[in-house]
Amino acid sequence: MEDFFREHEGRPALESVNVRGVELAKGSRVLLRPRAGGDVMDLALKGKVAFVEAIEQDYEDKVYLAVTLEDDPGRDLGLDRILGHRFFFSPEEVEPLDFEVPRDS
Repeated sequence: MEDFFREHEGRPALESVNVRGVELAKGSRVLLRPRAGGDVMDLALKGKVAFVEAIEQDYEDKVYLAVTLEDDPGRDLGLDRILGHRFFFSPEEVEPLDFEVPRDS
């Protein structure tokens, strides 16, 4: 469904984003560093390692990284976009861990 809207808007999907000089794409590993003043989920996820599963862009052109946690036993549910297993962070809230080509998910 998401591709349907992008196709009709004439907006290409983002394949990668540069964070601190490192190109992040689907499969990149990142360390979560939520901004100060966030909610309880930000506190729970701070310092966790996650995989970038998608790069999203809203209608105001703000970029978000959809991530799943590396140690989540239900990580495959996040890949299916099930609530509670897929989280969104801005590029400023993550620290790249891999400096090579991302793995395929």
